[in-house]
Order: sequence, then structure tokens, then C-alpha cells
Amino acid sequence: MADAGESGDAVPRYRNGFHPDTWEQELEAIPMFMKRCPAEIDAARQPDLACLQSLLFDEEKEPAELAAMYKNEGNAYFGEKDYGRAVRAYSEGLRQRFGDAELRAVLLSNRAAAQCRLGNYRSALADATQARKLKPDHLKAVVRGALCHMELKNYSEAIAWCEEGLRIDPKEKKLLEARAKADKLKQIEERDARKAKAMAKKEQCQKERLLAAIKERNIKLVVEPSSEEEEISDGLAEICLNGFCSDSATGAKVHLDADGNLSWPVLFLYPEHEQTDFIEAFHENSRFIDHLMVMFAELPPWDLERKYLPSNLELYFEDEERAEMYELNPKHTLLQVLQHQRYFVKAGTPAVLAFVKSSPFSKKYFSGKKVHRL
Repeated sequence: MADAGESGDAVPRYRNGFHPDTWEQELEAIPMFMKRCPAEIDAARQPDLACLQSLLFDEEKEPAELAAMYKNEGNAYFGEKDYGRAVRAYSEGLRQRFGDAELRAVLLSNRAAAQCRLGNYRSALADATQARKLKPDHLKAVVRGALCHMELKNYSEAIAWCEEGLRIDPKEKKLLEARAKADKLKQIEERDARKAKAMAKKEQCQKERLLAAIKERNIKLVVEPSSEEEEISDGLAEICLNGFCSDSATGAKVHLDADGNLSWPVLFLYPEHEQTDFIEAFHENSRFIDHLMVMFAELPPWDLERKYLPSNLELYFEDEERAEMYELNPKHTLLQVLQHQRYFVKAGTPAVLAFVKSSPFSKKYFSGKKVHRL
């Protein structure tokens, strides 16, 4: 019976009928017209759905029948692109105890497809492998396994799976395309591996030549970090050179040029002002004074007293083990300094300290230390 409206012209509304503004939502709440099933069914609020669910998945049904129903449910979710729920439905089907190997292979293969869509390629491959064991001629399982191997960049395995599948169906398009792509990518991978091997061999030869040049010059290296500075053996020197780099942001390294000369990254420290300079490639036959002339051609902004002139500077290196300082002759080359019996190259980067001659700071800095002057 229709309810009377407030006026004679109002559209009559049937008792328990849908509201004109929300009829679509109300219609979709009826199980028969639902486009998607809720993730969780509340029996108190959705008794119709709970009843249907109990009818569908009645525990009294045979396990194989239940497994088939879960397979269909998973397929429905897969069609809706709800791959997570599809995986759960297929998994529920696989939990049933039934002896139909073909149905189990289908569930595994379908779960592999859903896992693939989720990007879970290893899980998908495991399912495809199990499905293939149960049913070796299950073409979809073979296709999915081959595609998983492609995603995992296992090109040799992908080719092997494609070969197996093409024995089942020589015209399977996906397998033909996957095999062609895998062949090409495998060739590229092998080519890159050969290049990398050749490059590694070349780099190793360069390291060995570099190490030989350093040893030939009697330059001493130390390993960092350590509580005590220690001269390293030849073997440790080689290990050190494998990762030879400076602490600078540039990552500059000692290198040997075509003429057999070494160039080092060198750090200049100015303790009084807590400043530094860094030379990425200090040729071993270059003199310190020549670099100072370039570095201090213009006074640095932090030298407010205008004291840092090349002629007004003294250079030292520190023997930390003995707490001793050694003054350097600015006219000496880098090689002459590195060959000093107490000079140790730390972290692949020679370092020198610069002080203003006879400055109060240098006197305080040298206090308590033995200083070997020129």
C-alpha cells in the first residue's frame, strides 16, 4: 500500500520501499544485487550474507567441492583485480584435504597468477613449480613460471621453462615472446659480465702496478681506523689499496700516470683557524712552495690579520705515535717528504700542517711535543 504524501501531487512511496535519494545504495545492500562482497561479513548486521556464506561453504560439503568453490571465489576476486583476496581464496581452497591433483594444480597456478599481479614473483614461482610437479603439462603454470623467472632476471631458467612449455604447445604466443626476450637479455647479461670481468682484471693490474710503485719508493701506509698507528705489511698495504681513497667528498685517490709518476690527494691543515685546503692531484715531483704560491696568491677571507703569506709559513707533519713534529722544507717535493723515515700516509691522503712563523698559536701547539726543525 502506498503512503499518502503531504500533498496530492506528491509521488506515493510504498511501505518499506527505497528512498528516492538513496535507492542505489539500498539496492546494492541486497546480496543479489551486490557488485562486491564485503571483506568481513558481520552476521548481526548482514544476516542475509552470513546465511549465503554458510550455504556456500558448508563444512558438511566434500573437501574437493569446497576447494572448487574457493577456486571460483578466487577467480571472481581476480576478475575484480582484487588480487590480495584472490590469493586468500585460493589459499583457503588449497587448505582443503582432497586428492584431485588437477584441481590442486589449478589452485596453485591461479594463486601464482594473483601473486604475480601483486609483484610477489618468488611466491608465484614457488606455486607454479608445485603446480607443474602435480601436472607437468599444465601450460598456464609453465607460462607463469617462465614469466616469473623473467621478472626475477633468471634468464637461463626462463628459457628452460619456455622450452618445456613449447613442447606442450609450440605456438603459445607468450612463451615464444618470453623466450625471444630472454635470449636477448641473456646475451646482454653475458656481454656485461665479460666487460665487468675485463674491467676488474684491468683495475687489479692497475692496483698491482700502483702498489709496486709505492713499495719501490719506500712510502709507508697505515690502516685506519686503529687505536695505535702501525706501519702495515705488504699484504695489508695491498688490502688498503683495494679501497684506497681519501676522506674528501671528491673521493680522490692516488694514481699512477702513463709516465710512471704518482699523484696524491694532499690535505693542508691550518689549525689556528680550523681551516683546510685540498689538492686532488699533487704530483710527487712538485714542490710545496709552488703550491703555496698558487694557494695564497690571494689571501683567504679567514686571514683577517693578513699573515698567511707563502714566505711567512712553516710546514710540518706530525708523528702521532711519538707525539713529535717534523718541519718540512717548502722547497722539497712531495716525494721527498713521503720518503721521510717517520712519514706515514693515513687513509690514502698525505697531510701537512701550516703555521705562521713564530706565532703565539704555533708555540702553544708545539708545547709538550718534540719538534724536529730544519
